[in-house]
Amino acid sequence: MKDAHALPKSIKLVEVGPRDGLQNEAGQVPTAVKVELVERLAEAGLRTVEVTSFVSARWVPQMADHAEVLRAIRRKDGVAYPVLTPNLQGLEAAVAAGAKEVAIFGAASETFSRRNINCSIEESLARFVPVLRAAEALGIPVRGYASCVVDCPFEGHIQPEAAADLARRLFDLGCCEISLGDTTGRGHPASIARMVEACARVVPMDRLAGHYHDTYGMAVANIHASLRLGMRVFDSSVAGLGGCPYAPGATGNVATEDVVWLMRGLGVETGVDLEALVSVSAWISACLGRPPASRVARALLAKGGGGEACAGPA
Repeated sequence: MKDAHALPKSIKLVEVGPRDGLQNEAGQVPTAVKVELVERLAEAGLRTVEVTSFVSARWVPQMADHAEVLRAIRRKDGVAYPVLTPNLQGLEAAVAAGAKEVAIFGAASETFSRRNINCSIEESLARFVPVLRAAEALGIPVRGYASCVVDCPFEGHIQPEAAADLARRLFDLGCCEISLGDTTGRGHPASIARMVEACARVVPMDRLAGHYHDTYGMAVANIHASLRLGMRVFDSSVAGLGGCPYAPGATGNVATEDVVWLMRGLGVETGVDLEALVSVSAWISACLGRPPASRVARALLAKGGGGEACAGPA
């Protein structure tokens, strides 16, 4: 694969651990732990930390304390704290709790859209219109998530053109950035490159982000391939937290520590203190009762010995 761009001096990381990482946890994570996780991540140098999701507690019980978490965090200057808002009701609740940035989510797979948000792709886009118009009136930027951009757990391979069409429509509706999600983690550098190139033909590359799950261990390779094509924004999750209840077998997003390690080796700045981040990874993993999924965190913790214990059960 021929490089389209030289390596950049820096990239933007969007930390999704507190939302996408924790939402699939079986046991209820205490509100205080969620708040502390957000604050620790900001202290480690993350400049965008997705806090929570304003969805119905009926569908995602883990996020039932969304307003309490958003109100409780101590905000750090220069850090963005977006939240997920699937509909107008969610947006209104998020704004009332102090949200300054929000996100919506759709899917490039018809079946996944119906399983995940109980409506067709067309219906989901129609639902987004009032959210985007209301956010625009309030001066609130809206990010768009596109799920299943290379593979679907129900339909299999997704054509790059289908991903590009959804990305274009989200962009045309007014989304400031489109996060391209390999939800099943089945993508590899070649399929990811085809998808990214198709999307970049209809949406400016500087408005695209990569959101790659690590089910098959390809997420770091996929980020490297996307970086070589000119992508400069990537989603990641501390300790590799995450998964998707509607994508059986899919593991969490790529671990933030692994992405920072990759960029450090490439000489690309992230603004993140890796050692501080590994400490956060060890802490939240202890809270959840398991070791970090991040290979980098495990290696550095083994070398340095241990990690901070969680103050309370999760």
